[in-house]
Amino acid sequence: MKKIKISGSGIYAPGKGINNSELKKLAGIDFDAEKLEAKIGIKERHIAKLRNIDETSADFAEKASRNALANAALDPMDVDLFIVGTDTPEYISPATAILLQGRLQLGQKNSFVFDVGASCASFVSAMEAAASLMASNEAIRHALVVGLYNMPAHIRPGDAFGWSIFADGAGALVLSRAKSHEASAWLGSRFEADGTQWNYVGVYAGGTRKPVTKELLESGEYGLELLQRLPGDRNLKLWPKLIRDLCKDTKTGLEEVSSFVLTQINRSVIWEVMDELGRPRELAPTAMERYGYTGSACVPMAFHDAVMDGKIKRGDKVLFCASGAGLAVGSNIFIY
Repeated sequence: MKKIKISGSGIYAPGKGINNSELKKLAGIDFDAEKLEAKIGIKERHIAKLRNIDETSADFAEKASRNALANAALDPMDVDLFIVGTDTPEYISPATAILLQGRLQLGQKNSFVFDVGASCASFVSAMEAAASLMASNEAIRHALVVGLYNMPAHIRPGDAFGWSIFADGAGALVLSRAKSHEASAWLGSRFEADGTQWNYVGVYAGGTRKPVTKELLESGEYGLELLQRLPGDRNLKLWPKLIRDLCKDTKTGLEEVSSFVLTQINRSVIWEVMDELGRPRELAPTAMERYGYTGSACVPMAFHDAVMDGKIKRGDKVLFCASGAGLAVGSNIFIY
């Protein structure tokens, strides 16, 4: 147990929400909106590109961070550690966390900054990194951890799957030291990975293996690429076991967990997972109906909304669980 608490949260999604009917017109695509709403749960999303809003990853991270710092009643200069969890960074280099520190602290400061890239498990990975660093380094008073997603920047024209599912957004949490009398604490995390599954879905162009060239652009082999269809039952097989293992590691009974904040990719799968765990579905807050699928940002965004709605309260045991392509899966548990 680490005496680390979440002292503030904030989110940001660009522009006015886009419902499924409007999306078809703006993106020039067609898809089964009824199925998307009934099974996946997505009714609306925010996409800067389709609203002609000149904002990208660093803008989302900055605005969510400012909201989280205000919620925590902290000044940006109070932050000693900046971590951005994302697979859609502003640039390949420098790290988006470096840009974030510069925007918030306006210059050189004794701050620790880095990005975490583990596909859509980036945020839960970043949270464990922040909690562990704070526990081992007393000089870190407050950490700002941001889950960020700007996948629509990589979606090609006419990609009905990409446009209907993925959306823009950022969620930021402030971690601070909990006082001895406070119940808040970081209980632990658990992770799994299988890098042999790298060739399912991702953004493969732009790195050293596949630099962007004129020929590549003309062939359409860039941006978000679905190389193989992901197994529909993947998360149903992964999440319950990982959650049970984490609860066992931390000596936490499943019945003690007040909220299960899971990757917001598919509402039906979330409900199936809760059924498999034998826990009420209402303990798993959802946000995809408002924000679409925001990848690395979806867990902190769903968490923030649940706190604001009174579904998560101080003293509650909360569990995060997220999976990302590649394959990376992670789960955290803490007392809020």
